[in-house]
Amino acid sequence: MTAPAYQQMIFVNLPVNDLDASKKFFTELGYSLNPQFSDDKAASVVISDTIVAMLLTKPFYATFTKKEIADATQTSEVLVALSAESRAKVDELVDKALAAGGSASGETQDHGFMYGRSFDDLDGHTWEVIWMDPAAIQG
Repeated sequence: MTAPAYQQMIFVNLPVNDLDASKKFFTELGYSLNPQFSDDKAASVVISDTIVAMLLTKPFYATFTKKEIADATQTSEVLVALSAESRAKVDELVDKALAAGGSASGETQDHGFMYGRSFDDLDGHTWEVIWMDPAAIQG
């Protein structure tokens, strides 16, 4: 029997001001929390089988870096882009984020074969949600 192919994962670590508010925000988007990797300093938000957002209190985040922690409401430190399976799913996720307290970020991008919208979470981190026509990807 052959071992399953390794699937690389991404863990996006983000500093947050209010861990409980951030956990509520992301669960309202439909994501789950992995209690095995969550405590009073961090929350593991499962976005997919291979994507996890680690929400870390600022003091805990500071233990992983010697750099100053950016204020994402004032400075762009990262753009997290997530794919969506359809235009409707782009709108659904961004609309949920706005209803949960996030804010719109940038203009809707509609290029026919590609559609995207963005939002800032409670701490100002920008999330882009993008759909691309599979036929355009295959070229």
